[in-house]
Amino acid sequence: MSANNRSIPRRGILALAVSCALTGGATAASAAPAATPAAGPIMSGAGPGWPATLSPSDFVPQVTNPWFPLKPGSVWHYKGLKEGVKTTDTVIVTHQTKRILGVATTVVHDVVKVKGKPEEVTDDFYVQDREGNVWYFGEETEELNAQGKPTSTEGSFEAGVEGARAGVLIPGKPKVGQVGRQEFLKGEAEDHFEVLDLKASVSVPYVSTQKALRTREWTPLEPGTIDNKYYVRGVGTVREFAVKGPVERLRLVSFKKG
Repeated sequence: MSANNRSIPRRGILALAVSCALTGGATAASAAPAATPAAGPIMSGAGPGWPATLSPSDFVPQVTNPWFPLKPGSVWHYKGLKEGVKTTDTVIVTHQTKRILGVATTVVHDVVKVKGKPEEVTDDFYVQDREGNVWYFGEETEELNAQGKPTSTEGSFEAGVEGARAGVLIPGKPKVGQVGRQEFLKGEAEDHFEVLDLKASVSVPYVSTQKALRTREWTPLEPGTIDNKYYVRGVGTVREFAVKGPVERLRLVSFKKG
């Protein structure tokens, strides 16, 4: 933390960093950050006001945000289509943690299968701050060929490495109109979100409700694609589909809480 900020309470620093990750208008999609140091303060993921700092003490051990709960042992199973081909996605909250910039993040294992064969395998790194915001600190991802051999790690990033920044995946208190950057590594990971609705109707094989959180998600790396995602309290992501771009959709068919 810089000398100029030492008199600001930790809660004030946390609020400042979160406000930089959650911002309105086009600024979040267009602002360009300075490089993040490999060590030292944690840099926020979006918006004007860079740099804003966070400390490892601003985070809590478990991700309990009701819109995106990550209890170890929980398993989500999704089915859908990717460019007209049947796809499944299995997401597992592991009991493992990965320390990034001094923060113990929760490791979530994600396996996407196309025609029954693994096509993409990813470990995602999440952590929650004291305000309930779920932060995304990076991912290690591999695309696989038909023989199951890695062909690409495009999209992989880790906060604090080569200018990558953490971002807010889901706010602790979502409000319609909130916009933020979920991740940042220039040219590799630049996803954004906007909260569209807090009382959205959604029906999938696992659950039906009229009180879902609906978001719009996009990246400047794929300007022709826009997704909508639906989140249900106590469950997490239940539906995802492309409203613009190639036909892709996933629906939650089963959920087991850890």
